[in-house]
Amino acid sequence: MAEFKLPANSIIKKTGKHYPAVQSSGSHLRRFHIYRYDPEKHENPRIDTYDVDMDVCGPMVLDALLYIKNELDSTLAFRRSCREGICGSCSMNINGRNTLACTKSMDDFPADITLYPLPHQPVVKDLVCDLTHFYAQYASVEPWLKSETPVSGSAERLQSKSERADLDGLYECILCACCSTSCPSYWWNAERYLGPAVLLNAYRWISDSRDEAAGERLDQLEDPFRLYRCHTIMNCTEACPKGLNPAKAIVEIKKRLVMRKG
Repeated sequence: MAEFKLPANSIIKKTGKHYPAVQSSGSHLRRFHIYRYDPEKHENPRIDTYDVDMDVCGPMVLDALLYIKNELDSTLAFRRSCREGICGSCSMNINGRNTLACTKSMDDFPADITLYPLPHQPVVKDLVCDLTHFYAQYASVEPWLKSETPVSGSAERLQSKSERADLDGLYECILCACCSTSCPSYWWNAERYLGPAVLLNAYRWISDSRDEAAGERLDQLEDPFRLYRCHTIMNCTEACPKGLNPAKAIVEIKKRLVMRKG
């Protein structure tokens, strides 16, 4: 895991600094409470409060973060890239739910908005988590096509329409980690349990008609912890900002293992 983690005995200060909006009439403000923590300073975490002037800010939570970063507090740390719900960089916990800041409208919240980093992950700074372990788990399922059947350089590995449809709801995963970090089993067993996102991506290749390593992939997953820590409480499906169903993919992997034995 990462070097920096939130100390177990840390106390979050309920009141940190307050940053008023810049040159605002005060008629159209939104208030944000944001988790602040810099492990290099060896200080307890705190919650800072920011007033965002909606007259000069876009409608999404990420727009507010950019306003805060550019106008109020340049020390605030968060990740962002595509602003289109494609890269997964701006995943965080917004008012108690893991989601993407770039696709979450401020209009979805009637009052103040509270932002935390993804739960149960090492914090690098503020809203930035260290997902090194998460991506190492993703790499461990070898998420690429494995086939021994030769194909000429000018040919394609063809699929029927139904075979291609089997990948719907799987290939769209953007590895934002919202689902895995909403899963209690992953919180307590992250060192051994692969988690919803990684298992969904494993099933994406198991169900691909062009892949010839399904048996090998299933062998790798058949383990009391790597797969079977899932108890199907559906937090992962509820959290996915892309509307995918990792819990269903995990169930399908279990069914494949049962069918192979029977």
